[in-house]
Amino acid sequence: MNTKKLVTIAMIAAIYTVLTLILAPISFSNIQIRISESLTMLPLIYQPGIYGVTLGCFLANLIGAMTGVNPTGMIDAVVGTAATLIAAILTWKFRDRKIKGIPVLSILMPVVLNFFFVGIELGVLFFPDNVVTGSLICGLEVAAGEIVAVILGYILVGWLKKSKVFEDK
Repeated sequence: MNTKKLVTIAMIAAIYTVLTLILAPISFSNIQIRISESLTMLPLIYQPGIYGVTLGCFLANLIGAMTGVNPTGMIDAVVGTAATLIAAILTWKFRDRKIKGIPVLSILMPVVLNFFFVGIELGVLFFPDNVVTGSLICGLEVAAGEIVAVILGYILVGWLKKSKVFEDK
């Protein structure tokens, strides 16, 4: 991996982390629209984006837990980051499978994985007496916010693709 890729990965991670923490009131808990999750669409056009988004998610969740803005604590640094990592990998893997020119499967990966991973995490933490119902409700709330993020991310990726910012020169 060359220096340019490492710097790009670090910048993606920094943007993700800063966006999440600046928008902390809407980035954490069960009702969330994590705008930084729009970056999970970067693997559609840039494979190393997987590393940047994953590192950014880990740092945001860790710093959020350490500063008290992330009510789920350190568990989110593991569970939330795992969801983002797997979603980013699958976004890359399915990027060429399109329906009418749109990589629907790739776009759905962050929504589906956060529904399950983060939904269960929040259900266990916030609804210990009724984990199944709590997980379903929280998962749907997280997925709704994730839909907003991936739509923004798909628009962003379209612009970045046209700008050729991730192409080697």
